[in-house]
Amino acid sequence: MNTNQLVFASANPNKVKEVESKLGGAFPLLGLLDIGCHDELPETTGTIPGNAQQKASYVFNTYNVNCFADDTGLEIDALLGEPGVNSADYALANRNAEANMLLVLKKMQGIEQRTARFRTSICLFWNGEKHLFEGVVEGQILLAPAGSGGFGYDPIFQPLGFERTFAQMDMSEKNAISHRAKAIALLRDFILNRS
Repeated sequence: MNTNQLVFASANPNKVKEVESKLGGAFPLLGLLDIGCHDELPETTGTIPGNAQQKASYVFNTYNVNCFADDTGLEIDALLGEPGVNSADYALANRNAEANMLLVLKKMQGIEQRTARFRTSICLFWNGEKHLFEGVVEGQILLAPAGSGGFGYDPIFQPLGFERTFAQMDMSEKNAISHRAKAIALLRDFILNRS
């Protein structure tokens, strides 16, 4: 095993670059395509942390590299945690973010309790040992979309303590408080303490 390599279980080069920048250059980061992995990674556990572990386990066991995988979901209390692990394909419309958001708003019509959270789980395999990190941002679901930035459910999610949605924030502001940024900061601190 090459302990100087770290693989992020993503086939999206832009996502790999984004996460690499958040690691502060502490470690050169490879994506799935860099190690010749073109497989569809399994995500069948039914939970956000479970899917992160499943994907990271697959890459570690198949390619024998230090690696990590993430999974993220929006959990709405009034919908008993939905869309949760199914956030990306909640409306069953080929991962259509607009359809997902509209389905949430439809299900939330007439509901006063609008508390929700974004949760990111990261599973890291480091020198054969598994480590888990989690980032959570509490907030609420608005009655209608606001803002044109971000992606996914950002236009309807207003983080606690802010008067704007994620979609109304610029990327640097969102990244400073986001669930993914919190989880990646924990991952970065772990790696730096062991490098």
